[in-house]
Amino acid sequence: MQTPRSAFQTVLTVAAKDLRVAGRTRDALLATGFFAGLVLLVLGLALTGGVTRSDDGAAELASGAVWTALALAAAVGAQRAFAQEQEAGALEQLTLYPGAHGALYLGKLLGVLGPLLLVAALAVPMGLILFGAAGAGRAVPWPELALLTVLGVLGFAAGTTFYGSITVSLRAREALLPALAFPILVPVVISSVKATTLLLQTGWTPEVTAWVGFLAAFDVGTVILATLLFPYAVEG
Repeated sequence: MQTPRSAFQTVLTVAAKDLRVAGRTRDALLATGFFAGLVLLVLGLALTGGVTRSDDGAAELASGAVWTALALAAAVGAQRAFAQEQEAGALEQLTLYPGAHGALYLGKLLGVLGPLLLVAALAVPMGLILFGAAGAGRAVPWPELALLTVLGVLGFAAGTTFYGSITVSLRAREALLPALAFPILVPVVISSVKATTLLLQTGWTPEVTAWVGFLAAFDVGTVILATLLFPYAVEG
């Protein structure tokens, strides 16, 4: 039976390997970042058309566009979570790695989360500026927004990484992963958009606290459930 220390070591080993590969090749990071930026640009042209909106309207548009872009980018990034081993024919060897399979999921989750946070660090300010919710004297609570961004991206990464393990061996995994993951991630999208909109409009309020608390609870529940179900996913 694997001890907590050895399980933690497995998590770090898998995460460090994926992050090294992502940093060396940069293909997944560039593809994810380019996709998020393209979604923001298309939504900006389609929804604003160069029209200046009020603070409340700009906050609503910016929140919806940013989280839509990050949700789609998470699906793109998670497709590479297990694809590296699948393409190299080493997926079975990965599942035979000594230790609990749940630790493999947590390691893969950290490997997906790192690049997504980098993409979010660029996409969130870019989206707010593009939709007029930042700049021109409009104050943005960046520390609170950073906390909300981490929680939202964690929820996306947790769901898409789990479903990435299910669809990696399927021929149409690029289409199936978003189709399976997005219905489960609806609570993340709703709570993130609501909390971001309120944060930009009124600052930190009890209602924002409630949405953030819900988002944090969803993240914890998703990570725990996915960790427990992951062995059945990779063996199925």
